[in-house]
This record gives sequence, C-alpha cells and structure tokens, in this order.
Amino acid sequence: MGVHKDLKRAKKHSDLADRVPVELVREDGVVREARTAHLARPSASGSTADIPYANAAEAPASVILRRKGDDGHWRPVTAAGFARQVTAAAKGLIAAGLEPGGRVAVMSRTRYEWTVIDFAIWAAGGQSVPVYATSSVEQVAWIMHDSGARHVVAETAEHAATVTAAACGLDGEPRVWTFDDAAMETLTTLGRNVPDEEITKRRAALTPDTVATLCYTSGTTGKPKGCVLTHANLHAEAANTVELLHPVFQAVTGQAASTLLFLPLAHILGRTIQIACLMARIELGHCPSIKPDELRPELRRFRPTFVVGVPYLFEKIHDTGRATAEKIGRGASFDRAHRIGVRFAEAYLARFLGTGRGPGVGLTLAWALYDLLVYRRIRTELGGRLRYAISGGSPLDRELNLFFCAAGIVIYEGYGLTETTAAATIIPPLAPRPGTVGQPVPGTAIRIAGDGEVLIKGGIVFGAYWNNTAATGEALADGWFATGDLGSLDDDGYLTITGRKKDILVTSGGKNVAPAVLEDRLRSRPPVGQCIVVGDNRPHVAALITLEPEAMEHWLTVRKRPKDTPLARLCEDPELIADVQRAVDHANAAVSRAESIRRFRIVAGEFTEENGLLTPSLKIKRHAVAAAYAAEIKALYA
Repeated sequence: MGVHKDLKRAKKHSDLADRVPVELVREDGVVREARTAHLARPSASGSTADIPYANAAEAPASVILRRKGDDGHWRPVTAAGFARQVTAAAKGLIAAGLEPGGRVAVMSRTRYEWTVIDFAIWAAGGQSVPVYATSSVEQVAWIMHDSGARHVVAETAEHAATVTAAACGLDGEPRVWTFDDAAMETLTTLGRNVPDEEITKRRAALTPDTVATLCYTSGTTGKPKGCVLTHANLHAEAANTVELLHPVFQAVTGQAASTLLFLPLAHILGRTIQIACLMARIELGHCPSIKPDELRPELRRFRPTFVVGVPYLFEKIHDTGRATAEKIGRGASFDRAHRIGVRFAEAYLARFLGTGRGPGVGLTLAWALYDLLVYRRIRTELGGRLRYAISGGSPLDRELNLFFCAAGIVIYEGYGLTETTAAATIIPPLAPRPGTVGQPVPGTAIRIAGDGEVLIKGGIVFGAYWNNTAATGEALADGWFATGDLGSLDDDGYLTITGRKKDILVTSGGKNVAPAVLEDRLRSRPPVGQCIVVGDNRPHVAALITLEPEAMEHWLTVRKRPKDTPLARLCEDPELIADVQRAVDHANAAVSRAESIRRFRIVAGEFTEENGLLTPSLKIKRHAVAAAYAAEIKALYA
C-alpha cells in the first residue's frame, strides 16, 4: 500500500527524476549506445579506507551499523566506535607483517567482522582477496596461489582447516586468524604497540588508482580470474549509486534508510552495497544466510527499509506465501491474488509513467481485498517497513516483479559483473520498467556490438585480470569491456539482457536460442529447482529439470502422499508432470514456438555448488551438468 503513496509523492519530485539524462547514439535507426554523466565526481585523492574516519570526524555519534548480539538483539555501532575497531584491526595486521600492497584473503560468510576487517586491510595499506565461504580446498588453493595472499582471515575452524590444506605446496605457510576463535581480539592485542600515526601514514599513501581488492570471478567455464579493482572503481560504483537512489528514496518515503545485508561479501555486489551504505551513513546490519527460513526472522527483527537480493530470494518468498496458503486450503485464492496483483501493478505503473489509464474501479477493489488477505502478509514477513528492493545476478521474472509491486514493494533490477564493480545499469528510481535491467549507472556507457554483445565503459570498469594478460586483452579494447552477454537498448536507453553469447544454442534447423530466458522463467515456478535447457545441434529444444526439495515436501504433504515416495514413481505421476508442464508453459510463453521447450525430463539429484554443478554465485556450470547428465540428455532425443 505504501508504495502506491510513494509513487504519488514521486510526481512532485521531477527535479530528482531528471538529474541523469541519458544520451543515446543511434545507428541505422537502432539505439546502439546509451551514456550518462557522473552524479558523483571521480575521486581526485584518497581512498575507500578514508570512509570510516570521515564518518567519525563528521558525525561520531551517528549509528551507522547494527550488530546482532548473542541474545539476538541488534545493538547500535556508532561511526566513532566503528573507526576505532577498524584502526585496532589494522594495527594488528601491520604488527603481523602486512606490508603496503600486501594481500589478505577473507573466507567468511556475511557478518559484522567481515566489514571491519575489509576496511582494516585498506587502512593498513593492503588489498583484500574475498573467498566464498563454500569454496573447496582446490578453489582456495588456486586463489591463494594466484593472488599471493599470505595472510588469511577465516570464519570458522572448518574454514581455517580448508585454508591450511589449500596452503600445502605454497611458498611459505600463511598466517591464519579465525573470527570464531577471537580473531578481532587477537589482532587488537597484537597491534597495541603500533602507533596511530602508522595508520594515518599508510592511508595517506593510498590514491584512487591504488589497487583495493582482487575479486575472483565465479569460474563457470574454467579457473576463476582475479579482477583488479581500484579504490577509484569502488568509489565510482558506490558514490554514483548512492547519489542516484538515496535522495529519491528519502524524499519520497520520508524514511531513514536501513538495510540488512545477506548477500555474500565475497560477491562484489555485497561489497559495494556495504561501501555505499557506510559512505551515505545508511544503517547496515548483517545476516549470514540467504535461506528464506533463516533470513525471514532476521528481517522481522531488523525491519529494513530496503534490501538487495537475487531472484532466488524473491522467488522463494513468493513460493512460501503460496505454500502457506495451500496448507490451509487457499492455494487457489493465492493464485487469484497473484493474477490480480500483476494486472493491478501493470495498470498502476502505466498510469504513473503516462502510458495508460491505470486500474479501473473493479480492479482496484479486487486489489484492496487481496491487500488485506495476502499482500500485507508478504510485507509483514519482510519486516513491515520494506518499500524497495534491488535485484541482481540474473533476470527477475517480470510477473514476479509486478506481484511484489502490488504487495507494496518496488523491485529495481540492475545488471553488472565483477569486472564492472557490480551494477553497470539500474532501474531509475522514479521510472520503473519491469522486464528490463535499467539505464546506465551515472558515469557509464553501454554499447551493443554488431553481434548483440553488451559492451561497458566508465569509471566502474576494472583495469586488468590479475596475472592474465591474454584474458585482459580479450576482454578490454579502447576502454570497452566485452561482457559476453547479449542484449538490446530501447528508445529510452533501458537495457534488456537476452542471454550469454557462449550459451547460445543453435538447433539443427538453424534456430538460435538463448537458454537463459527459458531457464529463468522455469526456475520461478515451483516445484522446479534447477534446470538446464539443451538443444545445440538437435532438432528441437528440451530441458532437464530437478525438483526443489522443500517445494516437493510441501507438494507431497498437501496431497497426503508419503514423504519418502521414490523419485522414479514421482516422475511418472500425472499430477506432478502437469505441475512441471505448467512451469514449462510459463517459460515457453516468452519465446517463439521454434525456441520453445518441446520435451522435458525430471532428473534425480540437485545442481549444487557442493557437487560442482553450480558456482558460488548460483550460476550453472553448463558443461559440467551436460557431462553429468549425458545419458538423460540423450534420452530426450531418443
């Protein structure tokens, strides 16, 4: 309900909406390039390391973070208190032998101490090397070998053991601290004799062009590559995003912004959100899990005004809502609420954007009824104050976006990569357009190459891959980064991603098919878990589909079936097959018949990071899946 009031108020803030004009370049009548000017000036001096100290000097008593205590309560952390903790940890790193330019790996889930150590590494003049908490010994060994990190901060004893095993064969054993074993206290004690002046001196030596972090790609097609990101890259991303979004959200909602960060801090999006929040003094909390059952209670306690997530989160919130309704015999009512919500939001946004008349009386009354029965429950589950969300990582189903809008939460999609320091495009705050990933982030240019590949240029673009000149030369040309993604720009400079260049399937009939569109829509419908679309050099498109365990447990419970029903029997169950077929039909609605899925096969197991079929950022390793399920793929075309 609040979001619709927000959109009404937004009409009064056209001055905020027009701050970032988009310059378009047309070639042969088609938009080939979209450019935006900076909102935040490029940094001329200093570094990201200065943020905690600037906050402490300008607003020492302001609450910039909240830290969850052992009793479950969220306690405030002031700007001055945070700066002191950063300094103490930085002194410890220096005492432990960290030299300017030295690299420190951090292997941990998202937590408060991650943020402290990140800024402490920078304050000590070092470079951070984030490592996913789920990484294997082999993956950690590669990152440590490639980056040359000789200091490691791990979260648990298990993580520390992984690091120790990974270090075998390296020149020199790394020094390892563990958060769960008093790492921060140990560093504080270690650095007690290091003078404050040493921190000041090291910070003063940093410039915008100094390397801040080596962020490794997810490695879908080979070994992860280390992206060299400077303090200028981090500033360009965080400062321009804050300047674009924060003034609008404050003016329109009248709320003091706050967010609960649950994305992995090993992922560049989580890192830049963290930096942006501290830069703007937006209250920030941490949650180590994105699993809905573990995250929802924290959202209710923390009560953020916005969150940053991936489509998986919004899919699961929607699925949980439907499952809850189905348990009490109101599954059909939830489905009607979904359809009404999509229609209402579409009509409401059309009126807001001046492209339609808006919802009629009947549709508005139907929406109001389901706001009482369904939508407000969604808002309550998310803490009750949530008005905005940012989604990235992969495309969000358009209908799902509209459903959340009807529920009072506008989801702004963005698009970017590790090489672009997170978001390169984002939906403008006063011009939502579900189904696209928005316009260029201020100070960025997007170009569509002749073959449809998306190219990106600007202060957010990285400078090189670490120790990989050949890959750098392939990815960068005249300042333009070749993303490997395919897309198009509309007449207002909004980007739509259509697939991965390397993933394009070509059927034996010569039809080019982008599997991402089909896969993203398939995964948005229960009981589908993961899936892969196949059809390269085949007569038609087909799909392998896994079942989501929680969705299947619910499916069996509602139908009073035994929970241990064998998968082989379920795969022949007409009711389950019909449910999966509906998901396939939803996916097929987005493409032509020649691109549609003609056959599918439900397969045993899951695609997970643990079995090597998903990356840490939940991207499918297509070649690995194709190899693991070669027999099943062959059977699809028998």
